[in-house]
Formats: sequence, structure tokens, C-alpha cells
Amino acid sequence: MQGQQAELEWQADDVPVSVRFDDPYFSREDGLAETQHVFLKGNGLPARFRDGFHIAELGFGTGLNMLAALIAWQEAGAPGQLHLTSFEAYPMRASDMARALAVHAALDAVAAPLLAGWEAGGRQIDLGSGVMLQVITGDARQTLPEWQGMADAWFLDGFSPAKNPELWQPPLMQAVFDHTAPGGTAATYTAAGFVRRGLAEAGFDVTRQPGFGRKRHMTVAERRQ
Repeated sequence: MQGQQAELEWQADDVPVSVRFDDPYFSREDGLAETQHVFLKGNGLPARFRDGFHIAELGFGTGLNMLAALIAWQEAGAPGQLHLTSFEAYPMRASDMARALAVHAALDAVAAPLLAGWEAGGRQIDLGSGVMLQVITGDARQTLPEWQGMADAWFLDGFSPAKNPELWQPPLMQAVFDHTAPGGTAATYTAAGFVRRGLAEAGFDVTRQPGFGRKRHMTVAERRQ
């Protein structure tokens, strides 16, 4: 199942905004810092890294989160391989992805393999340093239940639940839980009540933690052993 192309508008400082969902792809304050706070710290990374660790994500977007995970992996000096799987319904054009990522100078040294692979039409891309990325295009409500993988950590990064509620509904949160390894975690920038309830009803232990920037709270979930 192929995803439809993302439609973008560009705001000041080259922040891409989804026309379909009227929502920016990352924080206008500092997208990379938000990723590090919400998705890395929220999932206890890089401390949990080990050979074969698997991160999965709802909402690939610009690739920012996965590149941040790559940098954390490199800096941790973790041995072996890191597996990254992301689900994306509306993939960006490579030129738009390059423009969005160029805002973050820290990504310059690691973005080239992703951009080259993406431009060539690849959706399974070797990012280097033992890190392999797979992007599964299409509606996650259909593609995730069919996925054969199990994640140790989830980045739940769909557009705002108020604007993209489909990506936060209880059946999809159940699919996230079902594809989480025992002891695995999930983190998201949103603290919306129905999202937290959906995660809890799926089987996660859910906690609310301090959010990034002007967002007071975020959500962290854990699948107990």
C-alpha cells in the first residue's frame, strides 16, 4: 500500500506545515530539542540501547526523529545493530525533506544517507553505524496490524490528536501495544485524555510527564514484563 504525497506550506524559519492537517511537522521552538526530550528521554534512551534494539514510530514526517535516534546511537557507542521502523501515510518529497532537515545543523553529518536513499525511492535504507531504517507507507490502521515486528520503544508522533484523530484511536493504540516487546515503552508529545485512556485500555502503564517548551505535559507508557 503506497502513501499519498504530503502537501506542505512553509512558515518562517523553514518549518513545514501539513496542508491536510494544518499542523507543523515539528516544534517551532526547536524541533530537534523536542525530539530529544519527548522521544529519546521519554523512552529512556540512549541508556536502554543494546544490540538489536528496535524503535518503531507512527508518523515518519521529515525523518527528524529517526536521525536523532541515529545520533544518540552513535554517541552512545552501542554495539551491533539498531532497527528503525516508521509508518507514514503521506510521505514527503525528498527535496522537501532536505529543506526541512537543513534547519537543524546537528543533522548535517547524518542526513545524507537518508536523503540519498529517499530520493532513489528506497524505503529500506542503511543509515550507517549499524542502523537500518524501514519506512512502511500507507494507513497505519491497516499496515501496523499486519506488521510482523516487535518494538522496544515507540515514537508516537502523528499530527495533533485534535486534527488527526485517526492516528490516535483505541484500535491503533491496541496495535501499538500488541507490537511492543515486554518491558517496551512508548512516548508522545500529547497528553490528550483520550490518547492516555486508549494506551491504558490497551494494556500500558501510563504516566504524564513534563512536556517540552510551552507544552505542560507529555505521555509515557510502559508494557510491563
